[in-house]
Amino acid sequence: MKLICPKSNLVNGVQTVSKAVPNKTTMSILECILIDANNGIIKLTANDMELGIETVIEGEIVEKGMIALDAKIFLDIVRKLPDSDITIETDANLKTTITCEKSKFNIIGKSGEDFSYLPNIERNDSVIVSQFTLKEVVRQTIFSIADNDNNKLMTGELFDINGSTLKVVSLDGHRISIRKIELKDSYEPKKVVVPGKTLNEISKILPGDADKDVNIFFTQKHILFEFDNTVVVSRLIEGEYFKIEQMLSSDYETKVKINKKEFLSCIDRATLLVKEGDKKPIIINITDDSMELKINSIVGSMNEDIDIEKSGKDIMIGFNPKFLIDALRVIDDEEIEIYLVNPKAPCFIKNAEESYIYLILPVNFTTVS
Repeated sequence: MKLICPKSNLVNGVQTVSKAVPNKTTMSILECILIDANNGIIKLTANDMELGIETVIEGEIVEKGMIALDAKIFLDIVRKLPDSDITIETDANLKTTITCEKSKFNIIGKSGEDFSYLPNIERNDSVIVSQFTLKEVVRQTIFSIADNDNNKLMTGELFDINGSTLKVVSLDGHRISIRKIELKDSYEPKKVVVPGKTLNEISKILPGDADKDVNIFFTQKHILFEFDNTVVVSRLIEGEYFKIEQMLSSDYETKVKINKKEFLSCIDRATLLVKEGDKKPIIINITDDSMELKINSIVGSMNEDIDIEKSGKDIMIGFNPKFLIDALRVIDDEEIEIYLVNPKAPCFIKNAEESYIYLILPVNFTTVS
Protein backbone atom coordinates (compact mmCIF):
# COMPACT_ATOMS: atom_id res chain seq x y z
CA MET A 1 0.00 0.00 0.00
CA LYS A 2 1.15 3.53 -0.70
CA LEU A 3 -0.81 6.71 -0.20
CA ILE A 4 -0.13 10.46 -0.01
CA CYS A 5 -2.29 12.68 2.13
CA PRO A 6 -2.17 16.31 3.37
CA LYS A 7 -1.25 16.40 7.07
CA SER A 8 -4.42 18.29 8.10
CA ASN A 9 -6.69 15.66 6.50
CA LEU A 10 -4.79 12.80 8.10
CA VAL A 11 -4.67 14.36 11.57
CA ASN A 12 -8.41 15.16 11.49
CA GLY A 13 -9.25 11.64 10.35
CA VAL A 14 -7.01 9.90 12.89
CA GLN A 15 -8.26 12.12 15.75
CA THR A 16 -11.87 11.42 14.79
CA VAL A 17 -11.60 7.62 14.76
CA SER A 18 -9.22 7.39 17.74
CA LYS A 19 -12.21 8.23 19.98
CA ALA A 20 -13.22 4.59 19.47
CA VAL A 21 -9.85 3.12 20.48
CA PRO A 22 -10.12 1.48 23.94
CA ASN A 23 -7.84 2.63 26.77
CA LYS A 24 -7.35 -0.92 28.00
CA THR A 25 -7.89 -4.13 26.08
CA THR A 26 -6.54 -7.66 25.96
CA MET A 27 -6.86 -7.63 22.15
CA SER A 28 -3.94 -5.66 20.73
CA ILE A 29 -5.63 -5.33 17.31
CA LEU A 30 -8.27 -3.11 18.95
CA GLU A 31 -5.51 -0.64 19.90
CA CYS A 32 -5.02 -0.03 16.17
CA ILE A 33 -6.51 2.17 13.49
CA LEU A 34 -7.21 0.42 10.21
CA ILE A 35 -6.12 2.28 7.07
CA ASP A 36 -8.00 0.87 4.11
CA ALA A 37 -6.99 2.33 0.72
CA ASN A 38 -9.19 0.52 -1.76
CA ASN A 39 -11.91 1.32 -4.32
CA GLY A 40 -10.51 4.82 -4.76
CA ILE A 41 -11.12 5.95 -1.16
CA ILE A 42 -8.97 6.16 1.99
CA LYS A 43 -10.96 4.93 4.95
CA LEU A 44 -9.84 5.02 8.60
CA THR A 45 -11.58 2.80 11.17
CA ALA A 46 -11.33 2.17 14.92
CA ASN A 47 -13.54 -0.17 16.92
CA ASP A 48 -13.63 -1.16 20.59
CA MET A 49 -16.52 -3.64 20.01
CA GLU A 50 -19.00 -1.30 21.74
CA LEU A 51 -18.32 1.82 19.67
CA GLY A 52 -16.92 1.97 16.16
CA ILE A 53 -15.99 5.02 14.08
CA GLU A 54 -15.18 5.13 10.39
CA THR A 55 -14.22 8.20 8.38
CA VAL A 56 -13.15 8.84 4.78
CA ILE A 57 -10.30 11.26 4.11
CA GLU A 58 -9.05 12.82 0.90
CA GLY A 59 -5.68 11.81 -0.46
CA GLU A 60 -3.99 10.04 -3.36
CA ILE A 61 -3.81 6.25 -3.51
CA VAL A 62 -0.59 5.26 -5.35
CA GLU A 63 -0.92 1.57 -4.48
CA LYS A 64 -3.99 0.09 -2.84
CA GLY A 65 -3.92 -2.04 0.29
CA MET A 66 -4.60 -1.92 4.00
CA ILE A 67 -2.73 -1.92 7.31
CA ALA A 68 -3.59 -1.66 11.01
CA LEU A 69 -1.32 0.74 12.97
CA ASP A 70 -1.04 1.34 16.70
CA ALA A 71 -3.42 4.29 17.22
CA LYS A 72 -1.44 6.14 19.87
CA ILE A 73 1.92 5.95 18.08
CA PHE A 74 0.35 6.76 14.71
CA LEU A 75 -1.53 9.81 16.07
CA ASP A 76 1.55 11.09 17.93
CA ILE A 77 3.68 10.78 14.79
CA VAL A 78 1.28 12.49 12.36
CA ARG A 79 0.54 15.29 14.83
CA LYS A 80 4.21 16.18 15.12
CA LEU A 81 5.16 15.98 11.47
CA PRO A 82 5.62 19.21 9.44
CA ASP A 83 2.53 20.78 7.82
CA SER A 84 3.00 19.11 4.47
CA ASP A 85 1.97 16.01 2.52
CA ILE A 86 2.52 12.73 4.36
CA THR A 87 3.36 9.51 2.53
CA ILE A 88 2.46 6.15 4.11
CA GLU A 89 3.96 3.05 2.52
CA THR A 90 3.82 -0.58 3.62
CA ASP A 91 5.66 -3.66 2.42
CA ALA A 92 4.78 -7.37 2.41
CA ASN A 93 6.17 -7.77 5.97
CA LEU A 94 3.82 -5.03 7.34
CA LYS A 95 6.74 -2.63 7.81
CA THR A 96 5.23 0.83 7.47
CA THR A 97 7.22 3.90 6.46
CA ILE A 98 5.75 7.32 7.21
CA THR A 99 7.59 10.20 5.53
CA CYS A 100 7.00 13.94 5.47
CA GLU A 101 9.56 16.37 4.05
CA LYS A 102 12.85 15.28 5.72
CA SER A 103 11.23 13.19 8.49
CA LYS A 104 10.97 9.43 8.17
CA PHE A 105 9.47 6.93 10.64
CA ASN A 106 9.43 3.14 10.38
CA ILE A 107 6.89 1.22 12.45
CA ILE A 108 5.55 -2.32 12.26
CA GLY A 109 1.85 -2.64 11.53
CA LYS A 110 -0.58 -5.53 11.86
CA SER A 111 -2.53 -7.30 9.17
CA GLY A 112 -5.75 -5.52 8.28
CA GLU A 113 -7.38 -8.93 7.84
CA ASP A 114 -7.32 -9.40 11.65
CA PHE A 115 -9.18 -6.14 12.30
CA SER A 116 -12.70 -6.19 13.74
CA TYR A 117 -14.88 -4.46 11.20
CA LEU A 118 -17.92 -2.41 12.14
CA PRO A 119 -21.19 -4.37 12.23
CA ASN A 120 -23.03 -4.18 8.95
CA ILE A 121 -26.18 -2.13 9.47
CA GLU A 122 -28.86 -1.80 6.83
CA ARG A 123 -29.54 1.86 6.22
CA ASN A 124 -33.23 1.84 5.56
CA ASP A 125 -35.30 4.32 7.58
CA SER A 126 -33.22 7.18 8.86
CA VAL A 127 -34.23 9.80 11.39
CA ILE A 128 -32.78 13.16 10.34
CA VAL A 129 -31.58 15.74 12.87
CA SER A 130 -29.43 18.81 12.23
CA GLN A 131 -25.84 18.51 13.49
CA PHE A 132 -26.31 21.61 15.63
CA THR A 133 -29.49 20.25 17.25
CA LEU A 134 -27.99 16.86 18.09
CA LYS A 135 -24.87 18.45 19.56
CA GLU A 136 -27.00 20.86 21.65
CA VAL A 137 -29.40 18.18 22.89
CA VAL A 138 -26.49 16.03 24.08
CA ARG A 139 -24.83 19.04 25.77
CA GLN A 140 -28.07 19.88 27.56
CA THR A 141 -28.64 16.39 28.99
CA ILE A 142 -25.39 14.39 29.16
CA PHE A 143 -24.26 15.80 32.53
CA SER A 144 -26.97 13.91 34.41
CA ILE A 145 -26.13 10.35 33.36
CA ALA A 146 -24.64 8.15 36.07
CA ASP A 147 -20.86 7.78 35.99
CA ASN A 148 -20.75 4.25 37.37
CA ASP A 149 -22.07 0.94 36.06
CA ASN A 150 -24.26 0.02 39.05
CA ASN A 151 -27.27 0.53 36.84
CA LYS A 152 -26.32 0.24 33.18
CA LEU A 153 -29.45 2.05 31.96
CA MET A 154 -28.44 5.15 33.94
CA THR A 155 -25.16 5.36 31.99
CA GLY A 156 -27.08 6.01 28.78
CA GLU A 157 -29.69 8.38 27.41
CA LEU A 158 -33.18 7.52 26.24
CA PHE A 159 -33.92 8.57 22.66
CA ASP A 160 -37.71 8.52 22.39
CA ILE A 161 -39.05 9.32 18.92
CA ASN A 162 -42.77 9.76 18.52
CA GLY A 163 -44.13 11.33 15.34
CA SER A 164 -42.18 14.54 14.81
CA THR A 165 -40.93 14.80 18.41
CA LEU A 166 -37.59 13.58 19.71
CA LYS A 167 -37.33 13.40 23.48
CA VAL A 168 -33.92 12.81 25.07
CA VAL A 169 -33.80 11.81 28.74
CA SER A 170 -30.95 11.21 31.20
CA LEU A 171 -31.00 10.52 34.93
CA ASP A 172 -28.65 9.43 37.70
CA GLY A 173 -30.93 8.84 40.69
CA HIS A 174 -30.66 12.44 41.98
CA ARG A 175 -31.87 14.38 38.93
CA ILE A 176 -33.50 14.03 35.54
CA SER A 177 -32.79 16.04 32.39
CA ILE A 178 -35.28 16.11 29.52
CA ARG A 179 -35.05 17.90 26.19
CA LYS A 180 -37.77 17.81 23.55
CA ILE A 181 -37.19 18.92 19.98
CA GLU A 182 -39.38 19.07 16.92
CA LEU A 183 -38.08 17.14 13.91
CA LYS A 184 -38.67 18.21 10.31
CA ASP A 185 -40.47 14.95 9.49
CA SER A 186 -42.69 12.46 11.27
CA TYR A 187 -41.47 8.96 12.20
CA GLU A 188 -42.69 5.66 13.57
CA PRO A 189 -42.34 5.45 17.38
CA LYS A 190 -38.91 4.27 18.55
CA LYS A 191 -37.32 4.05 22.00
CA VAL A 192 -33.65 3.19 22.46
CA VAL A 193 -31.03 3.79 25.16
CA VAL A 194 -27.77 5.11 23.71
CA PRO A 195 -24.57 4.79 25.80
CA GLY A 196 -23.39 8.11 27.27
CA LYS A 197 -19.85 7.35 26.07
CA THR A 198 -21.09 7.20 22.46
CA LEU A 199 -22.94 10.51 22.75
CA ASN A 200 -19.96 12.17 24.42
CA GLU A 201 -17.67 11.13 21.59
CA ILE A 202 -20.17 12.12 18.89
CA SER A 203 -20.59 15.58 20.39
CA LYS A 204 -16.79 16.01 20.29
CA ILE A 205 -16.44 15.11 16.61
CA LEU A 206 -19.69 16.63 15.30
CA PRO A 207 -18.91 19.96 13.60
CA GLY A 208 -22.32 21.19 14.80
CA ASP A 209 -23.29 22.89 11.55
CA ALA A 210 -26.92 24.10 11.60
CA ASP A 211 -27.21 23.58 7.82
CA LYS A 212 -25.94 19.99 7.81
CA ASP A 213 -27.78 16.90 8.98
CA VAL A 214 -27.05 13.70 10.87
CA ASN A 215 -28.79 10.56 9.61
CA ILE A 216 -29.59 8.15 12.44
CA PHE A 217 -30.36 4.48 11.73
CA PHE A 218 -31.58 1.89 14.23
CA THR A 219 -31.50 -1.87 14.61
CA GLN A 220 -32.49 -4.01 17.59
CA LYS A 221 -29.00 -3.81 19.06
CA HIS A 222 -27.22 -0.93 17.34
CA ILE A 223 -27.54 2.73 16.45
CA LEU A 224 -25.68 4.32 13.54
CA PHE A 225 -24.97 8.04 13.13
CA GLU A 226 -23.87 9.23 9.70
CA PHE A 227 -22.63 12.77 9.03
CA ASP A 228 -20.19 14.38 6.59
CA ASN A 229 -17.73 11.57 5.73
CA THR A 230 -18.04 9.84 9.10
CA VAL A 231 -20.03 6.88 10.41
CA VAL A 232 -20.38 6.09 14.13
CA VAL A 233 -21.86 2.72 15.15
CA SER A 234 -22.66 1.89 18.74
CA ARG A 235 -24.25 -0.92 20.65
CA LEU A 236 -27.43 0.09 22.44
CA ILE A 237 -28.00 -0.51 26.15
CA GLU A 238 -30.57 -3.26 26.48
CA GLY A 239 -33.46 -3.14 28.89
CA GLU A 240 -36.57 -1.07 29.51
CA TYR A 241 -35.89 2.53 30.51
CA PHE A 242 -37.36 4.03 33.68
CA LYS A 243 -40.97 5.22 33.65
CA ILE A 244 -40.14 8.87 34.12
CA GLU A 245 -43.70 10.10 33.52
CA GLN A 246 -44.56 8.91 37.04
CA MET A 247 -41.85 11.18 38.44
CA LEU A 248 -43.01 14.29 36.59
CA SER A 249 -45.69 16.16 38.47
CA SER A 250 -47.42 19.34 37.36
CA ASP A 251 -48.48 20.15 40.93
CA TYR A 252 -46.62 22.88 42.76
CA GLU A 253 -47.05 25.01 45.87
CA THR A 254 -44.46 27.65 44.95
CA LYS A 255 -43.49 29.10 41.58
CA VAL A 256 -40.48 31.37 41.17
CA LYS A 257 -39.42 33.45 38.17
CA ILE A 258 -35.77 34.50 38.35
CA ASN A 259 -32.96 35.89 36.21
CA LYS A 260 -30.94 32.81 35.22
CA LYS A 261 -27.55 34.50 34.97
CA GLU A 262 -27.92 36.15 38.39
CA PHE A 263 -29.03 32.88 40.01
CA LEU A 264 -26.18 30.92 38.41
CA SER A 265 -23.55 33.52 39.39
CA CYS A 266 -24.76 33.52 42.97
CA ILE A 267 -24.57 29.69 43.31
CA ASP A 268 -21.18 29.77 41.60
CA ARG A 269 -19.90 32.25 44.20
CA ALA A 270 -21.29 30.15 47.04
CA THR A 271 -19.32 27.10 45.87
CA LEU A 272 -16.06 29.01 46.45
CA LEU A 273 -16.50 28.01 50.10
CA VAL A 274 -17.01 24.32 49.35
CA LYS A 275 -13.97 22.08 49.11
CA GLU A 276 -13.85 19.28 46.53
CA GLY A 277 -15.77 16.27 47.81
CA ASP A 278 -17.45 18.30 50.59
CA LYS A 279 -21.20 17.75 50.27
CA LYS A 280 -22.43 21.07 51.63
CA PRO A 281 -25.93 22.01 50.45
CA ILE A 282 -26.94 25.46 49.34
CA ILE A 283 -29.99 26.53 51.36
CA ILE A 284 -32.59 28.53 49.49
CA ASN A 285 -35.14 30.53 51.46
CA ILE A 286 -37.96 31.88 49.30
CA THR A 287 -40.19 34.64 50.63
CA ASP A 288 -42.44 37.19 48.90
CA ASP A 289 -40.13 39.03 46.48
CA SER A 290 -36.79 37.66 47.54
CA MET A 291 -34.74 34.52 47.44
CA GLU A 292 -31.98 34.20 50.01
CA LEU A 293 -29.14 31.76 49.29
CA LYS A 294 -26.97 30.54 52.16
CA ILE A 295 -24.05 28.20 52.44
CA ASN A 296 -22.09 27.21 55.55
CA SER A 297 -18.84 25.25 55.41
CA ILE A 298 -15.65 24.84 57.41
CA VAL A 299 -14.10 27.50 55.16
CA GLY A 300 -16.75 30.11 55.97
CA SER A 301 -20.29 31.17 55.17
CA MET A 302 -22.07 33.23 52.55
CA ASN A 303 -25.53 34.60 52.07
CA GLU A 304 -26.96 36.62 49.24
CA ASP A 305 -30.39 37.91 48.22
CA ILE A 306 -31.85 37.86 44.71
CA ASP A 307 -35.02 39.60 43.54
CA ILE A 308 -37.66 37.20 42.25
CA GLU A 309 -41.28 37.01 41.18
CA LYS A 310 -43.05 34.50 43.37
CA SER A 311 -46.50 32.97 43.52
CA GLY A 312 -47.60 30.51 46.19
CA LYS A 313 -46.14 29.62 49.56
CA ASP A 314 -42.84 30.57 51.22
CA ILE A 315 -40.38 27.68 51.30
CA MET A 316 -36.91 26.81 52.58
CA ILE A 317 -35.15 24.02 50.68
CA GLY A 318 -31.60 22.65 50.24
CA PHE A 319 -29.84 21.44 47.10
CA ASN A 320 -26.52 20.09 45.97
CA PRO A 321 -25.17 23.28 44.33
CA LYS A 322 -23.43 21.33 41.54
CA PHE A 323 -26.75 19.91 40.33
CA LEU A 324 -28.27 23.39 40.06
CA ILE A 325 -25.17 24.74 38.28
CA ASP A 326 -25.16 21.86 35.75
CA ALA A 327 -28.78 22.51 34.77
CA LEU A 328 -28.57 26.32 34.72
CA ARG A 329 -25.44 26.32 32.54
CA VAL A 330 -27.22 24.61 29.65
CA ILE A 331 -30.43 26.66 29.70
CA ASP A 332 -30.33 29.50 27.17
CA ASP A 333 -33.34 31.45 28.50
CA GLU A 334 -32.73 34.78 30.20
CA GLU A 335 -35.43 34.13 32.80
CA ILE A 336 -36.33 30.73 34.19
CA GLU A 337 -39.26 29.34 36.14
CA ILE A 338 -38.77 27.05 39.13
CA TYR A 339 -41.61 24.95 40.53
CA LEU A 340 -41.47 23.63 44.12
CA VAL A 341 -43.82 21.55 46.27
CA ASN A 342 -42.16 21.12 49.67
CA PRO A 343 -38.62 20.75 51.13
CA LYS A 344 -38.69 16.96 50.55
CA ALA A 345 -40.07 16.95 46.99
CA PRO A 346 -38.10 17.51 43.78
CA CYS A 347 -37.99 20.92 42.17
CA PHE A 348 -38.59 21.43 38.46
CA ILE A 349 -36.92 23.98 36.24
CA LYS A 350 -38.87 24.10 33.00
CA ASN A 351 -40.24 26.44 30.35
CA ALA A 352 -43.90 26.85 29.38
CA GLU A 353 -43.56 24.59 26.29
CA GLU A 354 -41.69 21.98 28.36
CA SER A 355 -39.01 21.78 25.65
CA TYR A 356 -36.68 21.38 28.61
CA ILE A 357 -37.39 19.97 32.07
CA TYR A 358 -34.78 19.59 34.80
CA LEU A 359 -35.86 17.71 37.92
CA ILE A 360 -33.55 17.99 40.94
CA LEU A 361 -34.04 16.19 44.25
CA PRO A 362 -33.49 18.32 47.37
CA VAL A 363 -31.09 17.38 50.17
CA ASN A 364 -31.55 17.45 53.93
CA PHE A 365 -29.94 20.29 55.82
CA THR A 366 -29.77 21.72 59.32
CA THR A 367 -30.49 25.41 59.62
CA VAL A 368 -27.85 27.51 61.28
CA SER A 369 -28.81 30.99 62.37
